[in-house]
Amino acid sequence: MTTDATLYEVRGGAAWITLNRPENRNALSAVLVGELHEHLNAANDSDAVRSIVITGAEPAFCSGADLKNPPGQMIGGHRSVPYHEVLTSIMESPKPVIAAVNGPAFAGGLGLVGAADIAVAAEEAIFAFSEVRIGVIPAVISVVCIPKLGTHHAMRLFLTGERFTGAQAVEMGLAHQAVPKDRLAEAVHDVIGLINLGGPNAVPECKKLVRRIPTLTIEEGFEVAEPWSKQMFASDEGAEGMAAFREKRDPAWIGGKS
Repeated sequence: MTTDATLYEVRGGAAWITLNRPENRNALSAVLVGELHEHLNAANDSDAVRSIVITGAEPAFCSGADLKNPPGQMIGGHRSVPYHEVLTSIMESPKPVIAAVNGPAFAGGLGLVGAADIAVAAEEAIFAFSEVRIGVIPAVISVVCIPKLGTHHAMRLFLTGERFTGAQAVEMGLAHQAVPKDRLAEAVHDVIGLINLGGPNAVPECKKLVRRIPTLTIEEGFEVAEPWSKQMFASDEGAEGMAAFREKRDPAWIGGKS
């Protein structure tokens, strides 16, 4: 399934996935969600991709679910991809996923922000968990958004449906950085560049580490972490990184080598 509901381009070691339904503010239709899922799989399978960026075609990032054509419905006799599978794919992707929030992000669209590993937003972008205003709840996206917001902020935002800015999203933990809109692409490229400095194996292992350790007790955490650390230090990549540090040079993976 390929239409123009999304765009896919690899540049600078990053796969850029653009939600491309500007006529309805990039609403999450069944077709768009299916394409997004396919592009995530393609990026994960590509050796040329070290990180993934999700953004929206102007003027919005994502307005939430397409209520006339929602994810998970039947298309051509087959059930389309449920939205929660896309959010799971983002969280379980071995590659860092960056949400570049270029404009309004409402309701289900905030699931992409919550699931992403790093979120960079335009200061002027408007966010809202607007579900309550139409008599429903942000149930699916709560799984990825509440851990970042905490119950304190989530309770107010879910109950009121009030709007907040990119800068406020940073203050509440939903985003990492807010910049003027004309600097958003530059800020995302800076993040991509920093990721590219890390070891190609160490970066996905760090992502797994951050996802896994909070699910364990302290004792379990140390039991998992110690052999994991030894494994990475004993790896060829670890040896190269430490040698490069001692020799005051770039490690071999800088500049596209592995």
